[in-house]
Amino acid sequence: MTRKVSRGTKANDDHVPHKRYAVVAMGGTFDVLHNGHKTLLKQAFGIGRKVMIGVTSDEFAKSLHKPHKLDSYTKRRVYLERLLERWKVRRRASIVPLEDRYGPTIRVSGIDALVVSKRTVKTAYEINAHRRTRGLKPLDIVPIDLLMAEDSRPISSTRIRRGKIDRHGRLVG
Repeated sequence: MTRKVSRGTKANDDHVPHKRYAVVAMGGTFDVLHNGHKTLLKQAFGIGRKVMIGVTSDEFAKSLHKPHKLDSYTKRRVYLERLLERWKVRRRASIVPLEDRYGPTIRVSGIDALVVSKRTVKTAYEINAHRRTRGLKPLDIVPIDLLMAEDSRPISSTRIRRGKIDRHGRLVG
């Protein structure tokens, strides 16, 4: 198995999923928690002793121009906390509001790795570029494949809100 580490080059684009980190970060809107979110969260908790979870603030979420209504930050955070409680990992998590696409990952030195979907891996490279300019060590990047619904298209909150699939990726209607 190889190791995915972003140091600003393409030469070290491999990954060791069994590596253990002190602190792993991840972020998202987490609107309509679905199996794709759960896959990312499980990976983060599987490799990190502590997991910093950024949840987009209401203001930042509006700037993303989602094609549907979103639940409030408070509601999305509560649903996420309930899931983490059911999984018995809530004490290992810190949930922070995201006011931009980078959040605390470009300012906080105590983060070791970043779990992202392959759709958002570009942002992870941008984070590492910002970290380098601030004298912080780059984060190991752990990209996760998008989880597909029954129709082989990605599970997403937008598709769920539009009534195309359910939270598990099953076709509706």
